[in-house]
Amino acid sequence: MYNWVLWFHVLSFISWFAVLFYLPRLFVYHAEHIDNAGFVEVVKIQEMKLFKYIGVPSMWATIITGAYLSYAYGFAGNGWLHTKISFVVLLVIYFYSMDKYRKEFLEDRCTKSGKFFRVYNEVPTILMLIIVAMVVFKPF
Repeated sequence: MYNWVLWFHVLSFISWFAVLFYLPRLFVYHAEHIDNAGFVEVVKIQEMKLFKYIGVPSMWATIITGAYLSYAYGFAGNGWLHTKISFVVLLVIYFYSMDKYRKEFLEDRCTKSGKFFRVYNEVPTILMLIIVAMVVFKPF
């Protein structure tokens, strides 16, 4: 059972990160082409579908399977696991910050620049590097 859950966890993690990487890129395009009404209407639909239909389910699948794996592995004496979970919490906060920006764009009230979203887009990469390092190296 553990290996099947791990397999599904990895697939969910990959799907969630596809959203974490791509949605902020859509925000860049949205912010930089705000005057193109036709483009904006299309990108609003893409942002909504990406977040709600891929992002939310894959995030919850990652969290639920991760909770099972953490329980099966054991919390006691695994500082690396506590650290990893802390960074996953930051990732969830980041994920919901994307929903905040998505809703602002939907209501045509987001004032952030494309440059802001280019930097904002780097956050999941940094968190992913740390999270994967915690799993692979189990440093403490």
